[in-house]
Amino acid sequence: MAQHLYGIDLGTSNFKIFGLTNKKIINEKNVIAKKNKDEVFDYGDPAFDMFEKAPSNINIIFPVRYGVIADIRNMDVLFECFFRKLNGKGISGSGDFCVAVPTDITEVEKRAFYDMIAESRIRAKHINVVEKPIADAVGVGIDVESPKGNLVVNIGSDTTEISVISLGGIVLSKLIKTGGSKLDDAICSIVRKKYNLIIGKRTAEAVKIHLADATNSSNNTYVAHGRNIVTGLPSSKEISSELVYEAITEILHSIIDSIKVILERTPPELSADIISTGVYLTGGSSQIKNLDSLIRQETGLMVNLDDNPEETVIRGIAEILSNNKLRELMYVPREKQYN
Repeated sequence: MAQHLYGIDLGTSNFKIFGLTNKKIINEKNVIAKKNKDEVFDYGDPAFDMFEKAPSNINIIFPVRYGVIADIRNMDVLFECFFRKLNGKGISGSGDFCVAVPTDITEVEKRAFYDMIAESRIRAKHINVVEKPIADAVGVGIDVESPKGNLVVNIGSDTTEISVISLGGIVLSKLIKTGGSKLDDAICSIVRKKYNLIIGKRTAEAVKIHLADATNSSNNTYVAHGRNIVTGLPSSKEISSELVYEAITEILHSIIDSIKVILERTPPELSADIISTGVYLTGGSSQIKNLDSLIRQETGLMVNLDDNPEETVIRGIAEILSNNKLRELMYVPREKQYN
């Protein structure tokens, strides 16, 4: 066993890394800011604060798109930056790594997660991967090795992954390209259409956090600032929760429709288990107000919410690394077993 063990969850929106030695989790935006093309200006949360505000010589880069690594070079740099921050020192040393990968992606895309660590300047002794829904289930406290079926729905930034889990494996899984970013785009669109006001994605996210309600039971408002299309001048408008509901309701129902598709394909015995265990709702975008009520209303199933749904996957990896029995859930990607 290596002296140092690390877990990594590469989300589209957030980068999470865990160190078993100090039991520390770093959870920051998966963003890097580069100055004059190659110079690292900043990364993580400070880099995200520059998004849509930076001058032309500073490029804000999101290396993960729709749950997969789209920019391996900048992802390597970000990985080294976060690794250094976790350890409070340089990138020298060695250790074992476990990285979570989405299930419903190609083997080539899964291998990119492995290669990101293997080809970095950090000397990794062993690299394993774990299916993200499995780590997610462990993170919410499910006994994944039992024969009982469990339905886990992880609503992230760019994707939603819906999985049925039993006996330490994934029976069914579906990854759809719908998540919090699509909700933000819908809010930007409806505000522009109704008020002739162009708002940025960060403002749209703030509107979503303050006003989004899956059942339209709120009556709140939020003042959004942007640029008026007609005058070209800075302008502000008071946005209502009803308008936000109008923008997001179709997207939320598309997620629920995908949940129903998985339920229709689930074997009857596992369906019986899911009736008793309910739906486990995770991911940062699962925090939309009353989303659990909407899912319960549409499916008739109980919905289990986690106190910190954004970190369930990395907490699951931490538990897998800490428990010798659960380490059997990790594996080496097929293409790398014969190298």
